[in-house]
Amino acid sequence: MNNSYFISKFHHSSKLPTMEDEEEESPTELNTINGLSGFALISPDKISVKYSGVGLHGHDVGVVQANKAAPCKRLAYYFEMYVKDAGVKGQVAIGFTTDTFRIARHPGWELNTCGYHGEDGLIYLGKRQGEPFGPTYSTGDTVGGGINYDSQEFFFTVNGTLVGTVSKYIKGPLFPTVAVHSQNEEVTVNFGQEKFAFDFKGYEESEMNKQQIAIEKISIPPNMSHKLVKDYLLHYGYEETLHAFDLATNSTIPPIPIARENGAQDTLYALHERKIIRQLIGKGEIDAALAKLRDCYPQLVQNNKSEVCFLLHCQKFIELVRIGALEEAVKYGRLELAKFVGLTAFQDIVEDCFGLLVYERPQESNVGYFLDESQREVVADAVNAAILSTNPNKKDQMQSHLETLLGQLTGCCLELRLLNDGQGEAFSLSRLLMNNSCKRTKRTC
Repeated sequence: MNNSYFISKFHHSSKLPTMEDEEEESPTELNTINGLSGFALISPDKISVKYSGVGLHGHDVGVVQANKAAPCKRLAYYFEMYVKDAGVKGQVAIGFTTDTFRIARHPGWELNTCGYHGEDGLIYLGKRQGEPFGPTYSTGDTVGGGINYDSQEFFFTVNGTLVGTVSKYIKGPLFPTVAVHSQNEEVTVNFGQEKFAFDFKGYEESEMNKQQIAIEKISIPPNMSHKLVKDYLLHYGYEETLHAFDLATNSTIPPIPIARENGAQDTLYALHERKIIRQLIGKGEIDAALAKLRDCYPQLVQNNKSEVCFLLHCQKFIELVRIGALEEAVKYGRLELAKFVGLTAFQDIVEDCFGLLVYERPQESNVGYFLDESQREVVADAVNAAILSTNPNKKDQMQSHLETLLGQLTGCCLELRLLNDGQGEAFSLSRLLMNNSCKRTKRTC
């Protein structure tokens, strides 16, 4: 069996950032550097803009973008504008524009821009002709603009109330944008430094609930879901949990069969042995796990340079470092890990393992992830898959059916996200489960 999948996972899964870990910069103030309109006078704190002209022409607009594009790897983004003074004509506007926006025009008047205007309550979507949208707004009003990346819509609010939505037809990074266009007009922006008038957190929760409701409407027959769970437990050797699940569900469905060529059913291939070996590795008892393998599956460890042997020897070395037996770890490394020096597939891991010896507090080092409990699980999974590969009737079972299904789901979600230019939240099973847990316990997470 080729365990390169587990070799890669052992070395990289704990230290490489995932899509969930990506952090984006958010707008914090108005842009006073690039493309600043000559009719926009920005305050020293960079959160207020006042019109500094007489507004004689349509292009005499005091318009300014935020200093950063709206972050897009999330469910939604939102900002607000307080109309401190509507001036002579009340021609204030709020919306979104791209980095190629021609400063000197209201948001919404140019292609690839969107703007909600105060003097007429119209929404402008890339052209000079507006469409009926919401109420007009003036001095003392707080107006908000947002992007829902899940539904691919812009939404706008007035004084904390959602006004409406329009399709998000613009591609690429979008900048929060405000504009003034007559004497004395002045607005102040809020990029989250102050509490919003609109309950944006409540809005996000409502949108997530919509997603959850849509998921819950999908009906899965109980026998199918039971089979998926039982297959997962069987695949990884969780014998006691498998039996407990059978009792808890009162299911008459037998464990997932592994078909043999002669038509017979082998429902519990090596389940007990796999359970014992997993438990030993999980407790860091690597010598005992190796002994059990030699007794039950000698073919898996007879090649002392196999991937299974390598991972077990690495884990033994790590366990010695974990308990502070550094001299013993050095001896063990010279005896067992040195065999793998020079082998391309293992070289980097060997060097990183020995790197644990350099640090006084290895847990805090850049190779400290080796000491995480999750590393034991990777080794246990690799050994478990290797044992399953000895079944002559079904080999190369690296994953359960449930994991295969989740992999397909993740791939579909990724494709949908790519269709939206990579915008929106990345699919995260852990976040989905956490949200469900918080919802059921009615607590904040």
